[in-house]
Amino acid sequence: MPVEFLGIATTTDASETRAATTRPFDAGYLERIVRAHEDNGWTRVLFAYGSSGPEPAALAAYVASRLDSIELLLAHRPNVSYPTYAAKTFATLDQLSGGRLSVHFITGGNDHEQGREGDTLTKDERYARTQEYIQIVKRAWTSTEPFDHHGRFYDFADFHLDTKPVDGHVPTISFGGSSDAAFRVGAAEADIYAVWGEPLDRTQEQIDRVHAEAAAAGRTTPPRIHAAFRPIIAPTEELAWEKAHRVLDAIEARKAALGGVLSKRHPIDAPENAGSQRLLEIAAQGDRFDSVLWTATAKATGGAGNSNALVGTPEQVAEALLAYYDRGVRVISARGYDLLDDAVDFGRYVIPLVREGVAARDREAAASAAA
Repeated sequence: MPVEFLGIATTTDASETRAATTRPFDAGYLERIVRAHEDNGWTRVLFAYGSSGPEPAALAAYVASRLDSIELLLAHRPNVSYPTYAAKTFATLDQLSGGRLSVHFITGGNDHEQGREGDTLTKDERYARTQEYIQIVKRAWTSTEPFDHHGRFYDFADFHLDTKPVDGHVPTISFGGSSDAAFRVGAAEADIYAVWGEPLDRTQEQIDRVHAEAAAAGRTTPPRIHAAFRPIIAPTEELAWEKAHRVLDAIEARKAALGGVLSKRHPIDAPENAGSQRLLEIAAQGDRFDSVLWTATAKATGGAGNSNALVGTPEQVAEALLAYYDRGVRVISARGYDLLDDAVDFGRYVIPLVREGVAARDREAAASAAA
């Protein structure tokens, strides 16, 4: 089965280890980093969402007009627009990109961050709203007749979308989260379920939960699984670990310079969202798991987003990723700390090894089936 690779699209080169050296909004850098992914074997890039950041749909449209093959994953929060408007925006972007759009729905795990844009619902209410929102968007994309909707959060009549996604297909929907509500909604509605990189046994627990919730929702085919990591690679294992500790030192130095925080959206201690709580719980049990998983970066950042690292040579990191593939992971998200150069290196040195490993597994499976 194929394996896909997700990178990041951004308008600055800032990361947990460094302040931006680009302009605060640098369209040229956005094009360069996406082109680096397109030229080095990545499947798609994510246009992330934050209350204070640039509008990701506009960035995706900009990139779609300049690059021909890279797929576009648009992060979207349901609280920022009505679902009929969102369905129209997504369909338009899909047309502009020639069918390259996917959408990642973010319910939101931080009350303060949600409140910055007027969202005052509780966490469970937000997940219920997201489910209703996704259902409306799907129906708008596929309905051949005007339809009414009278739900808990949205109410409208006689809506019809003239501009549909390309050739009648439905863009891929991805979804993430580690709470009970997240598993219920995402497993029922999403094509891809995203988790943050954890040790293999903990990742298996999440995969099993997604599959169980999908079955409970009446699905015969569960969502594909997406796992996210921060790769730190070098030609030798010793150099990789030296690089990893430089990364950690840079995180701590930047955190100290910013008064003990890295982001106003995410507290270092006691995060609200279940995914970050899981990462910190794992980090408290040790720094290293399995072959190359390193949790020190997650601990230093408060489990902020995708923050567990894979440290080693390209061969070691590729073998680790193939172990996740063997557990059922089909989409791998990877983002370094030097965003552009790390995207190039991962694409050149790790992605081909993973794809070769997957192809070998496919050949073995085909031979076994034939026998």
